[in-house]
Amino acid sequence: MRADGHLAPRPANFVPLTPLDFLRRSIEVFPAKTVVVAGARRLSYLELGALVGRLAAGLRQSGIGQGDVVSVIAGNTPELLALHFAVPLVGAVLNAINTRLDPATVAHILAHAEARLVLADAERAPLASTALEAGGLKTRLVTLDEASLAAFTQGQGPLPVTLDAVVDEWQPISLNYTSGTTGSPKGAVYHHRGAYLNALGNVMALGFDERSVYLWTLPMFHCNGWCHPWAVTAVGGTHVCLDRPDPAAIVAAMREEAVTHFACAPVVLYNLLHQGGEPGGKLARRVRVATGGAAPTTALIQGLDAMGIELIHLYGLTESYGPVTGCAERADWGEPEAAEKARLLARQGVRHPLAAEVAVVDAEGEPVPMDGVAMGEIVIRSNTLMAGYLKNAAATEEAFRHGRLATGDLAVRHGDGFIQIKDRAKDVIISGGENISSLEVESVLHQHPAVLLAAVVAVADEKWGEVPVACLELKPGQEPPPEVELTAFCRDRLAHFKVPRRFVFRELPKTATGKIQKFQLRAELGSG
Repeated sequence: MRADGHLAPRPANFVPLTPLDFLRRSIEVFPAKTVVVAGARRLSYLELGALVGRLAAGLRQSGIGQGDVVSVIAGNTPELLALHFAVPLVGAVLNAINTRLDPATVAHILAHAEARLVLADAERAPLASTALEAGGLKTRLVTLDEASLAAFTQGQGPLPVTLDAVVDEWQPISLNYTSGTTGSPKGAVYHHRGAYLNALGNVMALGFDERSVYLWTLPMFHCNGWCHPWAVTAVGGTHVCLDRPDPAAIVAAMREEAVTHFACAPVVLYNLLHQGGEPGGKLARRVRVATGGAAPTTALIQGLDAMGIELIHLYGLTESYGPVTGCAERADWGEPEAAEKARLLARQGVRHPLAAEVAVVDAEGEPVPMDGVAMGEIVIRSNTLMAGYLKNAAATEEAFRHGRLATGDLAVRHGDGFIQIKDRAKDVIISGGENISSLEVESVLHQHPAVLLAAVVAVADEKWGEVPVACLELKPGQEPPPEVELTAFCRDRLAHFKVPRRFVFRELPKTATGKIQKFQLRAELGSG
């Protein structure tokens, strides 16, 4: 059959996979439905399509075409949402940049990406301008306000939303730089095929449908918002744009716009419970939140439950378009007590519906026993992985060694198949020959009533080689507990060699997506 030429793909039965088709369909099926909400601003799918077409026309008029990189520095605005379709509509590559980066880092990204054009909202335009000047770059800057956009698209009608520019589903759709938790961001290249498939996987994993109202608390620049600009659009759902994850604004939006889903880092959830005054009781309808990073505590899950928020614990990387595993409540768990539910939800779960393989392997690449004890590295094989790192063949080959993406995350696998991360390989603390999981110590410290966030890092020690030191960010209004109290608290819950030798009270340095920058803590504490 392989030699039978008439069975080869042809235009009638092979269309390159691209998220552009999601918008095209939703315009056809839900033309008048209000699907973008930004304060008083409301857009239907027809109007979103017109905004996309208008931006695409401006890009084309500016000479942007196949393979060109368009960098954007903007908050969660309708324009950034539209650019997730407008940029690939002309065959270009979207590079959404972390808005909290310093000008020097932004300049480095713009130069490394060879950005042909920079777009920025009014608030972030000074950052973009300073970065261009600092890098000695002559790239054109366009501000995403009405006057500037009118000039940008002058004399051009909106382009129709078509798939014409997608000549190969493997062509790049976006370029995302790693968050910098290691201090060395790299540019991960996403392709249309992976973006399409990961978006559909999110639809399945999170239960998006045409009734979904998604609140944008997660930055759209972070892994293209975990592919949710495309996923929510795929089902004809509604996007509620929120520029900053302010707790009061989140609660107000959930009540006023009948939100069904949102996603954020754990720090946003803790702030939701502990800042901005009382949230005002239970929400009128159940809301589902997806979060990744630090394992949820019993107190967090109980607090969210009281508000009417159901938590899904995700795990993923920039290299995997965002989520690649998920842990949600299951019917076969029954009705567990809060502490047991927290234990179950603290795990990273099972593979994303469209991830082909997520395994935990030993040093020889063999699966570890499913006993919840044997630890190995998480490796991934999937259509929803990046093509590679821009201009960094060595790093790409290293990442994909042995035919799978090596994550550097150390985990166990439980008897039910659920994965649970124990640490990053680089974050394991070796003290006097004993391995200490920083995540294990952090999970204990998160149980202390005064602690909002904890980060445990290794600090050099003449006797032990290195010892754990805990950096603690306290809940609002809390006084630092005495060190003897914290030591006793940890000793009651940990082997004594795992107890931090010192406690430092401070605001923890974080990326814009809420990840704690341990490399910065190590440098400040003199651990290298």
